[in-house]
Amino acid sequence: MHRDSTGHYAASLAGGEAVRAFVPAPLPPTPPLDLGGTRQAALEHATLALGRLDSIGLLLPDPQRFLYAYVRREAVLSSQIEGTQSSLSDLLLFELDEQPGVPFDDVVEVSNYVAALEHGMARLREGLPLCNSRPSTPFSTATAASGDC
Repeated sequence: MHRDSTGHYAASLAGGEAVRAFVPAPLPPTPPLDLGGTRQAALEHATLALGRLDSIGLLLPDPQRFLYAYVRREAVLSSQIEGTQSSLSDLLLFELDEQPGVPFDDVVEVSNYVAALEHGMARLREGLPLCNSRPSTPFSTATAASGDC
């Protein structure tokens, strides 16, 4: 099946600077998606897996505790990509106002990631749309406090 390109680039101005923006092709695609055979089976398998995950979530006594640990672990891993030396235990010690075993600036950087994510999630719950069209957002402002952004 031959399908045309998924979109095109259009010239635009953003903040007085010339940029190229990707404009996706309209939906539904032409020709329509073929969801028969193995694709249909894969889609059904994925749907069942999502259903199992959703039902397991109902069994958690306090999903916020799970999310608390997950968000912090993700912040540690994201920060390590940028070269910080903080670990999850260092971050938890910092949040308890204890002395972490790594440079203070590294733990503050990870803490800024956590603060940015929590702020962003709160804004989404308030109805702010998820987009990347705002050049200066509260998400980036929270992480930029350390000067690394």
